[in-house]
Amino acid sequence: MAGGALGVLVAVLVAPMLARADKPPRATIPPPPAPGAAPQKRFHVAAPSRARGATIARVIAPTYARRFVGSARHSRRVQASTSWSHQPQVLLVLAATTRDGRDWVKVRLGDRPNTAAGWVPRDHVRLGHTSYWIEVRRHSRRVTIYRNGKRIRRFRAVIGKPSTPTPLGLAAIYERNRQPNPRDFLGPWSLSLTAHSNVLESYGGGPGRVAIHGRAGASLRDPLGSARSHGCIRIANADVSWMAKRIPPGTPVRIRR
Repeated sequence: MAGGALGVLVAVLVAPMLARADKPPRATIPPPPAPGAAPQKRFHVAAPSRARGATIARVIAPTYARRFVGSARHSRRVQASTSWSHQPQVLLVLAATTRDGRDWVKVRLGDRPNTAAGWVPRDHVRLGHTSYWIEVRRHSRRVTIYRNGKRIRRFRAVIGKPSTPTPLGLAAIYERNRQPNPRDFLGPWSLSLTAHSNVLESYGGGPGRVAIHGRAGASLRDPLGSARSHGCIRIANADVSWMAKRIPPGTPVRIRR
């Protein structure tokens, strides 16, 4: 009897503890700092650069990208997967801050306009780092790859023709799409960017998104070093395959004159 009573007593005491443990913790508002307390440390990440590479953010839960930190106005929905081929969405981080005890990161979005950016909560992303930096020069028609500030590869390219130029600015790798037929126009790989054409609203049914891709079929008629594309950046198949196997999404791509 004594052993049975003791078992019942333990069950009575433990059951409420287990029930309480299953409940999610309530959200709490951080108390204001005490007078004379040290100022709150602000979350910071380095801006993307050729020398250091960049911080990248994988979206792990759907959220909203806000124009202003903490404000629900002027916000855009951000999903955990990309819009075209539904790959894990990894975005380039431009800046970071802390507001009312919560950390935020500013990311380059994959939407129009090409300067689209917004603040998302840090707890909705998983941060990482890329040591790569990609630079596209329209004048020289070359793509240069840097890692930790050192030039490691340089490719000749076909860029946009004058009527449909490759858009300038800071973009990022958005998706890496292996092509079902490497002998078709895009070659073996297409590395979609966050940038879009400023002239065309659509490429073959897509949203007019610019890409770095290979060459095959009809695209071989335009030699490397020419300006004859609709805005995309075409490079040799061996070079785009090298990039696809090494360079992660979210890597910055600076397109210059």
